[in-house]
Amino acid sequence: MEREDKLIQHITNGGLMPLFYHDDVLVCEAVVNAMYKGGIRTIEFTNRGPKALQNFKSIVALKQSMPDLMLGIGTIKTGEEATLFIEAGADFLVSPIFDHGVADVAYLHKILWIPGCMTPTEIHVAQQAGCKLVKLFPGNVLGPGFVEAIMPLFQGIQFLVTGGVDATQENIGAWLKSGAAGVGLGSKLITKQILETRNYEALTLGAEQLITIMQTLKK
Repeated sequence: MEREDKLIQHITNGGLMPLFYHDDVLVCEAVVNAMYKGGIRTIEFTNRGPKALQNFKSIVALKQSMPDLMLGIGTIKTGEEATLFIEAGADFLVSPIFDHGVADVAYLHKILWIPGCMTPTEIHVAQQAGCKLVKLFPGNVLGPGFVEAIMPLFQGIQFLVTGGVDATQENIGAWLKSGAAGVGLGSKLITKQILETRNYEALTLGAEQLITIMQTLKK
């Protein structure tokens, strides 16, 4: 549990979790390098394509030169998937749902699992299962008002919002003000244009700007 608590602290202290998937392993490696260069220290690679496991293993190998990078695997929906990526070197698991099979695997391996929830009942189930950090998804549907409303109901649990989060001080600030401990960003940071043009310098700059925004908001 101590390891999980330290990882939660690592994630919430930074407040930012970029997430992405790409079929091309070279693009995957370049994206991770660019974000790390920009100061990002928590990344979620999503299990959303046929080469997810293969490419994830290649990214894990990069961590030898990035000892402070926490690399998680997202879109985990079954215990079997959880086991495969834990064996591949995932630091933590993220899901769009709550699944008892994933919960069991995470517990047996003593690894942080961040389930996705959308209703108070789902959050309650996750908390009863021992989860201390929950992903609220999709954020653009729920809105900051939802976070503010449920905060008093769930003591001892923190919320990470993903889905529709904009890479702006106004939007991120609204989520933090509502009580969220952090946000996850996908295409709003790792844009289609960046991936098509391989403009990784722009990605590094975007990461730096996001970190500056988060540091300003957390003062």
